[in-house]
Amino acid sequence: MPDPLPMSVVDAHCHLDIADGEDGNWLAAAEAIKLASSVGVTRIVQVGCDLPGAVWAVEAAEQYPNLIAGIALHPNEAPKLAAVGELDDALAEIERLASSSPKVRVIGETGLDYFRTGEDGRAAQHESFAAHIELAKRLDKTLMIHDRDAHDDILKILDREGVPDRLVMHCFSGDTEFARECVNRGAFLSFAGVVTFKNAQSLRDALAVTPLDRVLVETDAPYLTPSPHRGQPNASYLIPHTVRKMAGVLNISVAELCQALSDNADRAFGGSW
Repeated sequence: MPDPLPMSVVDAHCHLDIADGEDGNWLAAAEAIKLASSVGVTRIVQVGCDLPGAVWAVEAAEQYPNLIAGIALHPNEAPKLAAVGELDDALAEIERLASSSPKVRVIGETGLDYFRTGEDGRAAQHESFAAHIELAKRLDKTLMIHDRDAHDDILKILDREGVPDRLVMHCFSGDTEFARECVNRGAFLSFAGVVTFKNAQSLRDALAVTPLDRVLVETDAPYLTPSPHRGQPNASYLIPHTVRKMAGVLNISVAELCQALSDNADRAFGGSW
């Protein structure tokens, strides 16, 4: 366990429902939440990436007071659903779930992923992304974007469809120029454990030019585990490692960063919880 943070922060993106290791063992949600709280990570955004995950996220947010839910069809899900003629029905179910509970604050993670999906699947990703943008705007939810190797098209579609009032770039992965482009559109940039990796200087440079009032921290657990635990399953209780690295990059105290992260999360996700 890392040393506790001096003030509480929010894990802005977590997958408590995904197995935390190759052996399939799970860190149970209640235990994960308890461990996180013990080091100052007192609130978590639980994200569902497909229909079963979305249902689980809504149910978990209803059960645990320190969770809110984000629900969407991950961009890599969209081509699979489109191929069998089920994308429209799946989007309709996401809309139904989004309206089913006030604990659903987020439409996401949606967006584009050109790493795992080839050009033949991009049209479905674009269609799904646009539908999620429209839904976030219509229901007044935060839009949370997954962007992998698709920076330019993310901006093009956002500009075409119109940016929602609250926008989060999940696991920000761009350079300083892309960071500025996102901030100019009102986005919060959420940094994961990657910022602690030795080979991630360009990401630290992007963090350094991000205004303090636009910075979030996340795990994307069980993925993207921060150093010194890289290679092991991630969990919200490891966020202090990422926060301390971020404070060093920003040249501010850990306490000052924690206060900003908490305040920013309240604004990014439509108020406290």
